[in-house]
Amino acid sequence: MNIGPWSSSVPRLLAQKGTCRLASVSQRANRPITRTYSSTRPPISPSRPYQFHFGASWAAKPPEKLRIHVPFSSDTTVGRWRDEMLGKWKNATSRDAGEDFFFVTEMQNSSGVSFGVADGVGGWVDSGVDPSLFAQTLMYHAHRYSQLGWAGEPEIDPTQEYEERERVDGWELTPYKCLECAYHGVLRERLVNAGSSTACLISLNASSGVLRAANLGDSGFLIIRSSSVIYRQPPQTHFFNCPYQLTKFPPNMVPSTHFADQPNRAAQYETKLRDGDIIIAFTDGLSDNVFTPDIVAICSLVARSGGSEDVQAQMMANRIVEYAQVCMRERKKMSPFSREALREGLYYRGGKIDDVTVVTAIVRETV
Repeated sequence: MNIGPWSSSVPRLLAQKGTCRLASVSQRANRPITRTYSSTRPPISPSRPYQFHFGASWAAKPPEKLRIHVPFSSDTTVGRWRDEMLGKWKNATSRDAGEDFFFVTEMQNSSGVSFGVADGVGGWVDSGVDPSLFAQTLMYHAHRYSQLGWAGEPEIDPTQEYEERERVDGWELTPYKCLECAYHGVLRERLVNAGSSTACLISLNASSGVLRAANLGDSGFLIIRSSSVIYRQPPQTHFFNCPYQLTKFPPNMVPSTHFADQPNRAAQYETKLRDGDIIIAFTDGLSDNVFTPDIVAICSLVARSGGSEDVQAQMMANRIVEYAQVCMRERKKMSPFSREALREGLYYRGGKIDDVTVVTAIVRETV
């Protein structure tokens, strides 16, 4: 999907420059939106030297008899948004993303694109909680904030009057700030009683080509340039198979007895992208089952098959998820998960059955 003007029926979030003004989704309904700026002159639309082409694919793990699955109804705000996000992509692998979720959205004034993935922590099923609700709500709020934020410093029209230039619509939104605001949105959401999730948020600046990222937990991303990985986000874990995680506790639970991390523990990263770079964001359903060289090989094969960047990006995502499903069912071969288990003195052979979500982006310089 080529990210250009992308309209959305999701109501925008009340926001002020540099702050998070949050209310429960169930409270907001269609509350009027207060803009920070109004001008008689139309906003400038400078040329953007970078374009980004996206694909997204996902697959839920097979249902389990004891698995709790009480999704948001399609007539709720988050439920409608979830269905719209899933409907934008040509994914034939699975109807829903299980306990994972993701988003992709254009940022303020086409200044860039924001996207991310989240993986709900499955251990909450023991407490009667559907882990997917936290991940979906976190991505929903990240999507809402990203639509109002700029990928870099807000652009100012020098032909405007001084007072107008001082009242800029929106503010610079880093992935770290977006993660922080989205997390507090989940904490205020009455429809989510409890849960945890990892998160990886990324923004791409269409003017400068700068990628910025904030990652907490064992979801992550990598950057491929000329068939080589130039960066891969290291996972954050407390110990083996226990990632850093954003958490919401129910009122009757003692937080000190569980692992809970704040957004300020997220690892941040920034780099300048080049024409042809491929960014892949993923949940641990991929990283636990597929080795990095195999991901690179799949992307290289798809790129050589031809087609538009939109088609290639979607095909890369689909092929990677399909291969991850094959690997997680393999019981004889070594997997990244079984290798890490061996390092901890544990015997585990083959792949790890899990939900898997992948978002791919191909970078093109147009100037």
